[in-house]
Amino acid sequence: MRITSPCVVSLTWRLEDTLGHLIDELAEPVEFFYGGDDLLAKVEEALEGQDVGFEAHLHLEPEHAFGDYDPALVFFEDRKIFSEHIEPGMQFDGLPEGVKIYTITEVYDSHVVLDGNHPLAGIALRLALKVRDVREAREEEIERGSVGLPVVSLMGTGRGDEPLH
Repeated sequence: MRITSPCVVSLTWRLEDTLGHLIDELAEPVEFFYGGDDLLAKVEEALEGQDVGFEAHLHLEPEHAFGDYDPALVFFEDRKIFSEHIEPGMQFDGLPEGVKIYTITEVYDSHVVLDGNHPLAGIALRLALKVRDVREAREEEIERGSVGLPVVSLMGTGRGDEPLH
């Protein structure tokens, strides 16, 4: 079966920054909805019309991946509004409007530093991927625009609001 929207593709990949540092690796195939929110547009573009066994090596600039880093999305919040047990790296839905996921980057006695940028924002990426399987999408996957639960994967939509895989 050729990859056309909507369908489900099983991929393995190796994701690195441009210096070759490993960011993510899928050694076992993982399913993604093709034609929805599971994959970046540039990844879908490379997969269009391909079949099982297809391999690609993509270079993704920030604007084609998780966007440019926006310093305006980094801000301080009063420590009092958070629970006692917080630490850097924790993520949550939050404030202000417009950003879905925030990451705590620093915790001080009086304040907490929050970052609304995707952890990979501003980073050019290299992605080596291989198509392991292609199947028809189920009705519920088509309705959701995703294979899994309504949590966007690492590849996400590139809006800068997705958690890491």
